[in-house]
Amino acid sequence: MKKIPIGTKSFSRLVEGNYYFVDKTLMIKEFLDRGTDVTLITRPRRFGKTINMSMMAEFFDITKDSKKIFNGTKIMETPYAAEINQYPTIFISFADAKRDKETVVSTIRTQIQNQWDKYDFVFENLKGFKKTNYERLYEVLADNNKNNLKGIDDAISFLMERMEDYYGKEVMVFIDEYDTPFVEAHTGGFYDEVRGGLAGLLHNSLKTSTSLKYAMLTGIQRVAKENIFSDLNNLDVYTVIDNDYSEYFGFSIEETKELLEYYDLELDEEVKEMYDGYKMGDKEIYNPWSILNYARRKVLVPYWVNTSANTMLKQAIEKADYDFKKQYEKLIKNNYLETRVVLQTSFYEVANTPNLWGMFVSAGYLTVTKSIDALNDQYRVEIPNKEIRKEFINLTEYYLALQTGQLNDVVYNLLQEDRDEFFDSYQNILMLPSYHDLNDENSYHMMMLGMCICLSNNYKVISNREEGKGRCDIIIQAKDEKKTSFVIEFKYFKEDKKDFEKALDKLSNEAIQQIKDRKYDYNLKGKVIYIGLARHGKDVMMKWIER
Repeated sequence: MKKIPIGTKSFSRLVEGNYYFVDKTLMIKEFLDRGTDVTLITRPRRFGKTINMSMMAEFFDITKDSKKIFNGTKIMETPYAAEINQYPTIFISFADAKRDKETVVSTIRTQIQNQWDKYDFVFENLKGFKKTNYERLYEVLADNNKNNLKGIDDAISFLMERMEDYYGKEVMVFIDEYDTPFVEAHTGGFYDEVRGGLAGLLHNSLKTSTSLKYAMLTGIQRVAKENIFSDLNNLDVYTVIDNDYSEYFGFSIEETKELLEYYDLELDEEVKEMYDGYKMGDKEIYNPWSILNYARRKVLVPYWVNTSANTMLKQAIEKADYDFKKQYEKLIKNNYLETRVVLQTSFYEVANTPNLWGMFVSAGYLTVTKSIDALNDQYRVEIPNKEIRKEFINLTEYYLALQTGQLNDVVYNLLQEDRDEFFDSYQNILMLPSYHDLNDENSYHMMMLGMCICLSNNYKVISNREEGKGRCDIIIQAKDEKKTSFVIEFKYFKEDKKDFEKALDKLSNEAIQQIKDRKYDYNLKGKVIYIGLARHGKDVMMKWIER
């Protein structure tokens, strides 16, 4: 039985280490067929970017003999088999350039140092200014006490020149997760301190270097305004909505089915509901990280956690305008949204709603299911599956200024039909200052959004819509008639009253009577629980009646 390659970053180790291998080598053919100077592919985290970039570098690297590794793969059945190990190659990954400034800077410097060490022989017998430039750049790179990127602008492009001189061939460059340092620096508050050196490093190697054959970069999003790609005469950017390269990142339906069957599992409806739903171009794609973890543990739970994107999305939500917040609530209620989505510019460069939705899509929180008007960036986006819905619960709690787990507590206690625990968890929300930022007419707002995001897989959540003879606050209709449905009505009053407990008791009873009189449960089958919630400030009273 082959091992499951969770977290394996090296293509050679993947193939030689008896790991399960999904052949994506025809990506090399597509890359060479296009012959584009610089290719940028944006995909969410955990979709196989690093292993694919390792594969590309392994194939082209002139210092290696990779024929054994690629023996039997699809690329070796094409005329491009002759291109194996024919080019001086630079492979750099910024995937670990995360957390604080020191780690980001250290990771970038170490990656460059490793390439200089690998090709140290190309620096032999330098003379004149070439020797002077070498000594200057070596001194900058060797000073690991420097917590900055000053002076490294030419570190890659100079190496490329020396490699071309040595081999007489232009250089292939592969940079994995190129945008991670930009994202982490922005999230961590040290963006201005690293942007200049990093942008200069990439600009000089991709734009001004005459030693470049082809380059491929991967990342979550395009960093458009840092002068990295500006004025490039031949740049191709492929996002999640493009068909080009769409089959090479993530697992297709057939690849997923074969993998699960190999490990005695089945691609049934439960697995699809949990992990399916992504669209890359017009192809249905599964997140490989989730599928591999499920194959190993055989437990149908969420495995995909995108910490960096989660932090950045939270920061972006704080800055979002009213238009975004209105659309976000529509997305949560309906599970889809038709809106303008921009994927060509990052939100932290242009902070508007279309770019923020672009970040949600690029980061893997949403998937584009329909192009409405591509010319004007109008798309339909959806939350892909149950796994990502779990991430949206965390985002929604943050959006509503709740503590982590509070939405789950309310919903769990409700579905368990635990009256007392439900009341306590709801009352805990009332104790938060953020709850009182809402208008009185929307006092049920938090619970409604929370229930929509937590329940939509097994329940239909209806809010403020005509049912029976009036407009209900919340109806939670079980899709399975054997399960209990719920009707919730809210009442509140502002004015001070000496005997407010008596007033709350009266209001909660009125809420129950309103549910009955106006027949809010008209379309509900099976068992139904009526809940009347009356509020005055932080005080609340509840009536709980079974139909």
